Amino acid sequence: MLRMKRFWNTLVIVFVALVLVTSCKKDDGDTPVDPKAENRKSLGISAEDLLSEDIYDQLTIELVYPPSFRPTDIAINEFRSFLNERLNKSGGINIVETVIEAPSGAPFSIEEIRAIEEEHREHYTMDNNIAVYIFFSNGVSTNDTNTSVTLGTAYRNTSIVVYERTVRNLASNNPNIELHELEINTLEHEFGHILGLVNIQGDDIHNDHEDPAHSKHCVVEDCLMYFESTDGQRIVERISKKGMLPTFDPLCIADLQAKGGK
Repeated sequence: MLRMKRFWNTLVIVFVALVLVTSCKKDDGDTPVDPKAENRKSLGISAEDLLSEDIYDQLTIELVYPPSFRPTDIAINEFRSFLNERLNKSGGINIVETVIEAPSGAPFSIEEIRAIEEEHREHYTMDNNIAVYIFFSNGVSTNDTNTSVTLGTAYRNTSIVVYERTVRNLASNNPNIELHELEINTLEHEFGHILGLVNIQGDDIHNDHEDPAHSKHCVVEDCLMYFESTDGQRIVERISKKGMLPTFDPLCIADLQAKGGK
């Protein structure tokens, strides 16, 4: 009799446990997944996902711009080559273009830039495809002053703004530099930031090359990630003087390779 009672008690416990497990699984399955969550993370946190193909073997670059603010074909093609040179994406790198109505309210704060992304971004990371959004702004940055202008900003793990109006103004006022050169420099520098340079997440193997006077930038003057690449007039003078666009220095390349890049 005692054995029979223990048997039924055990059976009841097992039944209750099964009900709870089933209920939990159902609750988990009913929880909606935010399709935008993977693209709303902090800057630099997706560096390995972009550089390697451990999780994502494909990349989609979404270029978003109002009419008349499309980047040049030369800049787009050079940017594609830059990505293929550094990223491991055997499934391919796809560049898509989204034309939007020109946002009003310029100059734009970074909060307003985020709001524009929320309204107009169409491509998000899913399955084996990681997506990056790049907005070519028809307005300048609120950070601009009489002596300094901002060419671009990387502000999320897969989000960049290029202040195309500012880039064009600089190019038109400086006959020694081409528009596509400024576009390429800005695109590659800001993409370097979403790849984690320099030491953005504090995990670079060569963190000693971070410029102490200009955090998250490289101390090597000839490097693409040197702080002058973010300053409009300084980069114009730098490119004009050297006659060539800056590239990653060996320390930055080593940091990228340590995270799965080429």
